[in-house]
Amino acid sequence: MAGDSNAAAARARAIPAPGRAGHASGGPAVRTPEGLAAFNAAPAGAAEAALLACCGSRGWARRVAAHRPYPTLDALLAAADEAGYDLHGEDLDEALADETSADLPPGTPAAAHTAWEAAQSQYESRFHHAFVICLDGHRPAEQLNQALSAIHTRMSHPPEKERAIAADELRRLARARLSRLIGRADTVGSPSVPV
Repeated sequence: MAGDSNAAAARARAIPAPGRAGHASGGPAVRTPEGLAAFNAAPAGAAEAALLACCGSRGWARRVAAHRPYPTLDALLAAADEAGYDLHGEDLDEALADETSADLPPGTPAAAHTAWEAAQSQYESRFHHAFVICLDGHRPAEQLNQALSAIHTRMSHPPEKERAIAADELRRLARARLSRLIGRADTVGSPSVPV
């Protein structure tokens, strides 16, 4: 992440980080209630660094970390949602700049790669940030079609409308990543194809 120091990165290792957009692996996840306890007990810098793996806004990470301890994962997710709804201006710019476009899974036909790369390039040229979408609830086999359909639809939006949609998708992605960070993976498809 831009601006992270080596010390902050070292502290972040105390909390397993979820996978980021474009990576097929969700990374190690704590599957016990101790995941939330570890997050609540982590030093502020480590908690913020772990949260930055969920959403690239330092303001969002500071806000969510500052309200610890959280009694339940649902309380943490509600706080993350609230902070996500407040992403505007520079905080939203920072979060969008931290996202990267996803690569397609191995075995995807060459024609799909070509279509996807062209769509991403066109989107990034128009909106000046990576295309972000949370694909929770979609099976892996459906995710490419969902992403291609969404990117083509969203390309026609005026910049202000697309920025609002991207902010909502970031909030959904942050929620999915935070659930994996703490240890609850209760979604159908992996949100890690989010692009």
